[in-house]
Amino acid sequence: MKIGPFDVVPTRRDARLDIADYRAAARRRLPRPVWAYVENGADDGRTTAANAWAWSRWNVRQRVLAGVPSVDTATTVVGDDLGLPILLAPVGLAGAVGGAGDLAAVEAAERVSTRAILSTGSTHSLEEVGRSATSAGWFQLYPWGDRNLTGSLIDRARAAGFGTLVVTVDVPVVGNRLGERRFGMNSEPWLSPAVALHYAARPRWLLAAARHRRFSLANLSAAGDDGGIAESVRRHAIAMRPDLSWDDLAWMRARWDGPVVVKGVLDGEDAARAVDSGAEGVIVSNHGGRQLAGTLPTARALVDIVDRVGCDVDVLVDGGIRSGSDVVVALALGARAVLIGRPWLYGLAVGGVDGVSGVLDILDSETRRTAHLMGVSSLRDLSRSHLACVEGEVGDLWW
Repeated sequence: MKIGPFDVVPTRRDARLDIADYRAAARRRLPRPVWAYVENGADDGRTTAANAWAWSRWNVRQRVLAGVPSVDTATTVVGDDLGLPILLAPVGLAGAVGGAGDLAAVEAAERVSTRAILSTGSTHSLEEVGRSATSAGWFQLYPWGDRNLTGSLIDRARAAGFGTLVVTVDVPVVGNRLGERRFGMNSEPWLSPAVALHYAARPRWLLAAARHRRFSLANLSAAGDDGGIAESVRRHAIAMRPDLSWDDLAWMRARWDGPVVVKGVLDGEDAARAVDSGAEGVIVSNHGGRQLAGTLPTARALVDIVDRVGCDVDVLVDGGIRSGSDVVVALALGARAVLIGRPWLYGLAVGGVDGVSGVLDILDSETRRTAHLMGVSSLRDLSRSHLACVEGEVGDLWW
């Protein structure tokens, strides 16, 4: 059988063919508390579910006999040339999912010429990741109340070779993540005998965890910290800034001498203020549904924000991206690129760096195939003319 240019070739009978396959495998391998951390959203999870559902409200238009020999996936985001418009979103405590954690994300992203955004809550430090990367990375910063701490992280990121600062603005306080709270995976970690049994039920995970010992927030761990999660997570919670304001963003913009991207924007007016504050990009995000239950799904918020600031800055989006079709819809709606969070954690849980690469390869293949079948030769050519709403034409009030 001849293999086409977009086919992901199964090499084993249990080969994973889509993101759902990786999700199912990750769920089997992770202890229930860690799975709750990866998968659950705020309160009843309605926003997390709505994120994924919202992308399905668009149909793509197919044009035939378009003479498309191949699909160009290259793009440029805030000055960075990328081979694929899919970035790995910042995720805290990735080492609890798989010991290679943040280093696996960076290596997998570099294999396809894209970027992994390092979280402030990473289990590998800025310096460790900076030494492993071959190109200037992106660093996600929580703007805490202690400007000395915030400033030190900005300075460390610059010294470690990071080129783009991503400021997360939608976590003045932590959302009500019930799944995490039920298993002691919240800002006040705890362990009971019943919860310990969930960990014991996954011996392979336990062995890997004992070998790698990546549970603390490495950028916040005190000198000499032996890697315990509790103290560094509490340090993170104490440093949160409930009264975060635009003045804080302006201060960070002035302190950082590279591109700044503001993450966690859902309102067009807020996006415009971010631009006025000097941001080169905004990420339409509701934190994967982990903050405010009932807020807009990102596919809906994206339209308004692109209309408001899309001519001034690069607009990115995350939340519920689970297929190449979702990627195509996001780009057609005006996003310059998308971010994935949970999917790369699924890959990390299943196979470390190769698992993360497998997830990216699937999304790359699905994205190329979707565009090819639509008759589109370059992802940069996608526009709203390539879409129709499930319940009507683009622009209709379908929410």
